[in-house]
Amino acid sequence: MKMRLNGVVTGIVSLVLLVAVVALAKETKDIPFKLKNAAPVIFSHDIHLKKYNNNCRICHIALFDLKKPKRFTMLDMEKGKSCGACHTGMKAFSVADDSQCVRCHKGTARPVTYRMKGAGEAVFSHEVHVPMLEGKCRTCHSNRDITGGRNVTMAQMEKGKSCGACHNDKMAFTVSGNCGKCHKGMTPPKVVNFKMKGVADAAFSHEFHLGMYKCNECHTKLFAYKAGAKRFTMADMDKGKSCGACHNGKDAFSSAGDCGKCHPGLKPAKLTYKTSVGEAYFDHEIHLSMFKCADCHTKVFKYRKGSAPATMADMEKGKSCGVCHNGKDAFSVADDCVKCHNM
Repeated sequence: MKMRLNGVVTGIVSLVLLVAVVALAKETKDIPFKLKNAAPVIFSHDIHLKKYNNNCRICHIALFDLKKPKRFTMLDMEKGKSCGACHTGMKAFSVADDSQCVRCHKGTARPVTYRMKGAGEAVFSHEVHVPMLEGKCRTCHSNRDITGGRNVTMAQMEKGKSCGACHNDKMAFTVSGNCGKCHKGMTPPKVVNFKMKGVADAAFSHEFHLGMYKCNECHTKLFAYKAGAKRFTMADMDKGKSCGACHNGKDAFSSAGDCGKCHPGLKPAKLTYKTSVGEAYFDHEIHLSMFKCADCHTKVFKYRKGSAPATMADMEKGKSCGVCHNGKDAFSVADDCVKCHNM
């Protein structure tokens, strides 16, 4: 009976050891951490368990929670997280030492391609930049403003974010303007049409303007590099915003007038105003035979529907139609009502 019991105990111990060995074999395989633009980083359990006498708890779960896996950046590691808890330069080589990068990162970093709608692809070449930086990877990878893991706009780059940290016209060519150096095969849209309700489309020709100016003279000081950028009114342009920065009557024809130059096919309609004494009419065709758009817009009338209406009393004080219809420049608004009102 005793011999049988000993045999059972021995079998149980053997089974436990076998399970432990199998489990250890399963848990201690090399772990590849895949990177989008470089070869995987391989973590060797064998090397680390040998160094720490097979004590799994050195890392699990204090540093790595197998139930809640998380990816860490090099910036995180430099702050003592993940591998950086031990790789400080004291217990093990430092993750903040440029000369040690190749111990974990094998092979050559691949080009990084950024795809943008309407602007072609921008390609970042590690092959070009790494030799220029003398292999100091941390120049970029320890700077959150450069490799913060988020997309940035051209306007943000011009303020020193991402590529703009170096491409500032001092350390390297500026991101402001030199579009073709990064966006290969980029062809600006020939014509940009701005659709406006009740008015003919305004057409902006890149081809025409690029014959006189460079991209950086407009982008991004005046216009953001994206569709759906802020819209401006003609009144805004009269104050020097948007197209009005150049179209001011000095550098180029004024945005206050000559509407047909930007709005091809523009034919202002006859306007009808409903009043308590019948409908009043304004005929653009008659007035444009004597005046220019700029004589009224936007000093007297805004370029939009729903502007603040003026009363007859307001007009008699020189507002709205009363600016011209004062009995001197044109018949007075204080008489001849039927000339405007269909009574």
